[in-house]
Amino acid sequence: EVQLVESGGGSVQAGGSLKLSCVASGLIFSRCGMAWFRQAPGKEREWLSNLNRDGTSIYADAVKGRFTIYRDNAKNTLYLQMNSLKWEDTAVYYCKVCLNWGQGTQVTISS
Repeated sequence: EVQLVESGGGSVQAGGSLKLSCVASGLIFSRCGMAWFRQAPGKEREWLSNLNRDGTSIYADAVKGRFTIYRDNAKNTLYLQMNSLKWEDTAVYYCKVCLNWGQGTQVTISS
């Protein structure tokens, strides 16, 4: 059974930082493409970043230069380092690994 367990969400002031983690089990983590999404209240789920199997990454314009996606294959963990957070980054954040979704973690930014 595939499981993705997210953590690291919370409340932080604008300009602050958070690091999200997504621990995977039940799949061959090192062979997976990975991504982060978010969904704000009343809005559709929004793609943020992809991390490909070859290590290349791409970002949505909304987070480029502020967010960094990376992985630790030894720990079966995907990360999203989020810096210079803005009020509009408030959302539930989801990881996606090999087409499987995490449960989501709430990020709240106060101005």
